[in-house]
Amino acid sequence: MTMKTVADLTERLQSLHQRTEETPLFNPVFQLSLDLSRLLESGELTLADCEALISELECDSLAARAERLRGLVSPVTPETNEEVLCAGFAGEDFASFKKRWENPQLHAVFTAHPTFLLSPGQTEAVAKAASSDDEIDDSVCVVSSTRPQITLSYEHSEAMKAIANAQDARDRIVSQMLSHAQREWPEDWADFAPLPFRFASWVGYDMDGRTDITWSNSIGFRLAEKAQRLGRYVARLEAIDPDHPLLRELQPAAAYAADRAHDFAADLSDPAALSVAANRLTANDPRQLLSLKPYIEALDAEAAKTGRERGVKLKTLAAAMRADGLGMGWIHFRVNSKQLHNAIRRRLDPDGTIDLSSKGAIVHLRKAIEQVKPLRSNFAALAIESSTAIRQFLAMAQILQHIDGNAPIRMLIAECEEPATVLAALYFAKLFGIEDKVDVSPLFETENALEHGGRFLDALLAEDIYRDYARKRGRVSIQTGFSDAGRFVGQIPASLAIERLQGRMAKAMEANGLTDVAALIFDTHGESMGRGAHPTSFADRLAWPLSPWSRRRFVRAGIRLEPEVSFQGGDGYLFFATPELALATLTRIAQIRPAETDPDAPTDPFYRRTDLSLDFYRAIRDHQRDHLESRTYSRAITAFGLGMLNTTGSRVSRRQSDLSADREMSLRQIRAIPHNAILQQLGYPVNVIAGIGSAADGNIEDLAAMLRESERGRQLIRLARAANALASVKTVAAYGELFNSAYWASRPYRGTEGHLSVPCGALAEFLIKDDRIGVFRRLASRLRVDALKLHRLLALIPNENPLENRENVRRAIGVCQALRLALFQHMFIRAVSIPVFSRANDISRDDVLEMVFTLRVDEALAQLRRTFPTSFPKIGDFDLAQPTDFPDGGDEGYEAIRREFIDPIDRAHQLSLRITTTIANQFGAHG
Repeated sequence: MTMKTVADLTERLQSLHQRTEETPLFNPVFQLSLDLSRLLESGELTLADCEALISELECDSLAARAERLRGLVSPVTPETNEEVLCAGFAGEDFASFKKRWENPQLHAVFTAHPTFLLSPGQTEAVAKAASSDDEIDDSVCVVSSTRPQITLSYEHSEAMKAIANAQDARDRIVSQMLSHAQREWPEDWADFAPLPFRFASWVGYDMDGRTDITWSNSIGFRLAEKAQRLGRYVARLEAIDPDHPLLRELQPAAAYAADRAHDFAADLSDPAALSVAANRLTANDPRQLLSLKPYIEALDAEAAKTGRERGVKLKTLAAAMRADGLGMGWIHFRVNSKQLHNAIRRRLDPDGTIDLSSKGAIVHLRKAIEQVKPLRSNFAALAIESSTAIRQFLAMAQILQHIDGNAPIRMLIAECEEPATVLAALYFAKLFGIEDKVDVSPLFETENALEHGGRFLDALLAEDIYRDYARKRGRVSIQTGFSDAGRFVGQIPASLAIERLQGRMAKAMEANGLTDVAALIFDTHGESMGRGAHPTSFADRLAWPLSPWSRRRFVRAGIRLEPEVSFQGGDGYLFFATPELALATLTRIAQIRPAETDPDAPTDPFYRRTDLSLDFYRAIRDHQRDHLESRTYSRAITAFGLGMLNTTGSRVSRRQSDLSADREMSLRQIRAIPHNAILQQLGYPVNVIAGIGSAADGNIEDLAAMLRESERGRQLIRLARAANALASVKTVAAYGELFNSAYWASRPYRGTEGHLSVPCGALAEFLIKDDRIGVFRRLASRLRVDALKLHRLLALIPNENPLENRENVRRAIGVCQALRLALFQHMFIRAVSIPVFSRANDISRDDVLEMVFTLRVDEALAQLRRTFPTSFPKIGDFDLAQPTDFPDGGDEGYEAIRREFIDPIDRAHQLSLRITTTIANQFGAHG
């Protein structure tokens, strides 16, 4: 049997699938892995051969990734997108055109979520392939999959590249809008101030769950962004007129900002060093710009007088300044509610007598806000402050005072479940004199927050002091999260619960007389299905987190809506990786217009037939909760720890408070992105599709009829189908077989692999009491029962978006899984074949084996290299007069052990991580 090409493996897997007709329990994926393992252990297949197979699979997956990206934002050619945009302008009068485009259709936030899966070379290749209408071929394949160390600085630089492309694309769209207005309304066009999109970032400002971001990092990043943005304004104005008089002020301002950024990039731990940097920044200097308002007014006035093409260019630059201010965009700070609670207790309740969940706490905070007197602060106060939350407010105060005095700053509060938490943030904002520039935004993501979020908003918006603040800011801001929500209650129940919360927000704003301010809703979804990125179209991607039903609640109440979404990490930045992709992405958003909806649209049956839809939601939620609370699910998901995953960000994947090296990792220790990534790698996106079939059981025909007639229902099903098309219960079961003692005992039984008798016997004995085989089998059985019911439901609903080449994609993923399982078996066999060694550093040989079995391979290798060193002094290293006859044997030391066992484990593990990337590409995103 020849299996040296992917085509050979695919053909073999297809033939193995046919055997499931004979025996339903037969597992084609695991059998193919056994075939490959036998070839690997006999020497007929080498790790070099495996690498060649992986390179081919990797190439195909990069092409698939590029196709998927292009499909979401197509057309991608700039000329076509200009035509599409121009066609969308037709038929409007000036008043409606002005109203539509002078407020953002979307705020886009570029976050540093750890989704930097692709290497820079792979990212460039995928983006380039997706940026044209040419056929995507092998040119998308790049040799190097080596990724740089992902640091906070790297993430920030990548975010700035994406935002720069987004700004250029927005300029192009704004220029087109202005040209259209100039042609159609020559008397009025100068009064048009377009602002179709606003950009923001929290890279370098998000402190939730992180201790590695210092306040000086945040100040330094903001100064660097100011310098970069001023430099871009200068370049744009120089292109319009190299002798423009405003350049005499903007050019020195850009240089000054760059110098101050350099100051704050240094080590400022020494008070003397900080004093020098701070005094330079805070000194009165004519080059220090804190507002662009005079420049915007000057450019607009000149454009009105000049007209023609120059006028459009000048107003385009003014529009960019109006949108971004003195930075690459707005910024979002983020803290955890616990950090804020600790800070407010220290300030107002040092004895801990106030229960922040009580009405008494609100009364106490109300009085404190009314009575607080603003305090001055400086960089010394910031440097010595120990409270993370207070440090954030002090940093914001310094930014507003010394870097950009106009651009507002968002304060996101994670795990915010009490109205008093928001009032605590308002207290600190007022204490430091920045309440008129800070938008405090509670995050609703936990099950408890989503369940009680409506009452939270009712109570908060009923407070006079909050309403006064909201009117001062001109908006009520909230954040909804799809990551932890999708992890804890399932992605479909999470989306429906968030939708209900958004409706409650509209109702609360209307009831409390806040229809005169905007509703800014930051829907923080990820880039994968499991974290709220609907994969079938860009329209679905935007409507999934903020549905037409939710939008209508605001429109009917007369509340202006400001939708905001995230583009997260490397996967999200792909949408803006080239000028062509950035323009295509923004053009699709401009076409869809997510800030608008038809208020007179008929009621969707999904919301009318609540007797069906509400039960459907609750049943899926309960099913997902059962999984989450089940030890079976938790043990299976954590069976390999995080060892299947690449490092994809600077933020740790395990929560920092739980870094004990326990053998059974708690599911709650793993963050949402790696949790979703593990589900992808195990072959079944549980939190997307599990429970849908069981929820339909017993009322399947009525439910199917309702889902067929409902646009929202069909959207749910499109998501479920997209996930189900890539899912494989057999793959989940196959990973359990790695821990099957009987498999290892039986493998050499008939003498075909006699050379493996000893290691297979050792594995069988070591795993005889291991629980993981049973865990995976129980999970696979439960998933299979639910999947059968799902298939019956899907059979009653037309497939609107069938996956192209569905079977080829499934086979490609199956081959990847089988190849990885073979590599794991190779690692297991090599690990148990290492000679016995004595316990060292409180680590035994069995501990090292368990490290390998849970894919803590780097730890295992480090221990083995300490135990079997190959670098140590040799006789020839010494220049001694006295001769010696000892040692009288070979001086190879442990080179053979390193060569035969340790290095193959290392290489097999590295190859397995490349398969991880390949599978993630087929799913469309990491995590």
